[in-house]
Amino acid sequence: MLTRRSLVLGVSAAATLPLVTARGAEVPRARNVVLVHGLFADGSCWSEVIAYLQAAGLNVTSVQNPLTTLDDAVAATQQVLARQDGPTVLVGHSFSGMIVTQAGIAPNVSALVYVAARAPDANEDYTELARRYPTPPASAGIVFDGEWGSLSEKAFLRDFAQDLPTARARVLFAEQQPFNRALLRGKVTQAAWRTKPSFYAVSTEDRTINPDLERFMAKRMNAVTIEVEASHVSLISQPRQIADLILRAAGGQ
Repeated sequence: MLTRRSLVLGVSAAATLPLVTARGAEVPRARNVVLVHGLFADGSCWSEVIAYLQAAGLNVTSVQNPLTTLDDAVAATQQVLARQDGPTVLVGHSFSGMIVTQAGIAPNVSALVYVAARAPDANEDYTELARRYPTPPASAGIVFDGEWGSLSEKAFLRDFAQDLPTARARVLFAEQQPFNRALLRGKVTQAAWRTKPSFYAVSTEDRTINPDLERFMAKRMNAVTIEVEASHVSLISQPRQIADLILRAAGGQ
């Protein structure tokens, strides 16, 4: 349960962390955080993390990803970034790592945070990259209704949010938004992590993206990396750890 005491403890712990970067430069201090959700979710999936960040005095916005095409998703994020006043940490979970990688080139983005997220290079075929690793079980649970896909309840509870109480996971399942098949065909044309300080939270019990693939992507981008003993939805099951990493990316706020 999220209490005032736990908020204060979480913020205090993050405040003592050193100012670090992925590539040796000092992390710019930022007061804004923009969060982007991935597939099988909506913007409310960040609620627990948002509470920690707001308690630290940060201005936080959760993007409502349209889940139609990559271009549409990047455009929605760019609109939110354009409204931020000053340096901004851009955070993506799962599929939205694609969005962070592309939209993160914006001049006001001071750092990137990937939470169990895709992190392709420019023009890289993510599907081909993922095939180098064993296929995670959640993939078999995707069902399509025409061009729109979602995760079955069985797969959602077993392979997406398996470390949450069943009742909580079933609520999240009911809230998931379908994605258009066209979204999966998109490729990033620029890789912001090549020039921006980057941070990565690997989910060690992930059954949606292979944890070893996450480790590979984090190492390739030279990210400041933490490993969280969590399912794919570490932002919900372990929000304090994710918030602490975002605070580090904001310059040790």
